Amino acid sequence: MIVVGGEALVDLVPGAPLDSTVDGGLRALLPRLGGGPYNVALAAGRLGVPVQFLSRVSTDRFGGALIDRLHASSVGTNLVQRGDEPTTLAVVALDERGSAHYTFYTEGTADRLVTDPGPLPDDVTALSLGTLGMVLEPGASAYEAMLRREAARGVLTVLDPNIREALIADPAAYRARFASWLPDVRLLKISDDDAAWLAEGADPIAAAKTWVESGVDAVVLTRGADGLVVITDAGELAHVPSRRVDVVDTIGAGDTVQGALVAWLHSRGVTQLRGLGAGEWHEALGFAAKAASITVSRSGAEPPTAEEMASTV
Repeated sequence: MIVVGGEALVDLVPGAPLDSTVDGGLRALLPRLGGGPYNVALAAGRLGVPVQFLSRVSTDRFGGALIDRLHASSVGTNLVQRGDEPTTLAVVALDERGSAHYTFYTEGTADRLVTDPGPLPDDVTALSLGTLGMVLEPGASAYEAMLRREAARGVLTVLDPNIREALIADPAAYRARFASWLPDVRLLKISDDDAAWLAEGADPIAAAKTWVESGVDAVVLTRGADGLVVITDAGELAHVPSRRVDVVDTIGAGDTVQGALVAWLHSRGVTQLRGLGAGEWHEALGFAAKAASITVSRSGAEPPTAEEMASTV
């Protein structure tokens, strides 16, 4: 079983433009359920692998909708904690390329108050973490404790930092904390932009090689139009180009990659990455790129189902 830990929130996404004479011509904002780890769990669940979501979710109306959507996507909620704090909100702005930029409202919200549940069930083979869950306290410390404990008992640990710069008050301290996680991370999935930010402008490939030297088994870089590449201690083992589709927006694309990767690994019984060869990595990256191409072809974070994957050429 896969456990995905981190925030569940509501994205407020621009809809149709309003009358330019009303409220400064602002666009209507439509609620979309999301959050990086939440989207990862949805992606894995829709692809047919057993997955549980671990977070604290509000008992407000948004929280109820978040739980319902998890169930509809075959994601278990046995590890979800509930609280009457409000749901985190993220206001989304889309640029001319459909890329998303976020403003967050996180003060006193439910997901950041998650507590460490203690050792995960014995049948857990993978733990996926990332985004705001690894930034906002006190929850970040709870997830960090889980990462270290589960890595020590041999669980496949997966991390996507998914940097939200506006919420990182002390970049130097965060970079140091990130570096401290690396010996306990087996698979690091990260975008080119995030890699460059963490490495303070260094080339992402060079940064990935440094992180492998620090203990990570494999780094998967998402490179936008240039596709996906994996770096291990053997070097660059595989590269898969992006699939050409009409992009509606990129919300949830990287989350879909992470969910698809953990789903592919689980479906093949892979719990140790060091034994994977170039051919297997090429298949895994191809599966993830295909899943992400379906997500970006529609509005919001809507990862594909296993049936949609099978029917898409």
